[in-house]
Amino acid sequence: MAVREIRLFGDPVLGAVADAVEDFGEPVRRLVADMLETMDRAGGVGLAANQVGVSRRVFVFDCQGLRGHLVNPVWRPLGASEQTGREGCLSVPGVAGPVTRYNDVVAAGRDAEGRPVSLRATGLLARCIQHETDHLDGIMFMRRMDPAVRAEAMSMIRNADWFKEK
Repeated sequence: MAVREIRLFGDPVLGAVADAVEDFGEPVRRLVADMLETMDRAGGVGLAANQVGVSRRVFVFDCQGLRGHLVNPVWRPLGASEQTGREGCLSVPGVAGPVTRYNDVVAAGRDAEGRPVSLRATGLLARCIQHETDHLDGIMFMRRMDPAVRAEAMSMIRNADWFKEK
């Protein structure tokens, strides 16, 4: 296992749609293990593969007592109930704000071996699934904010020490 560099907002890999995983096994197991270690080191609850520079549809999570990963994830809401909560991102250090997400979702995908996986999630885990799947679709969480809040977040990013305009 290895800690990988987390890509920061402005890196083109974060704005691209990740490719589906077609070959499973050791390379995917290694990627998942590295991503879990990277997420743990950074203090996150979720991490998408493109956040470590790998354009593949994989994310890992560790929240609400569940730790795991989904390969080629898809999700759908269970009902119309929504939650608005403070959301941040390891690829956008120091920036967070309110984002509205579905409160209950069901997610499906594969594990690192290619076996089918599904889970029902609520609260923080549901938020994590939606946030990480957005990453895999090239969508950063700021796009889910109200316009005025998004403008404030973008101003914070432009003034951040870590931000380098690409």
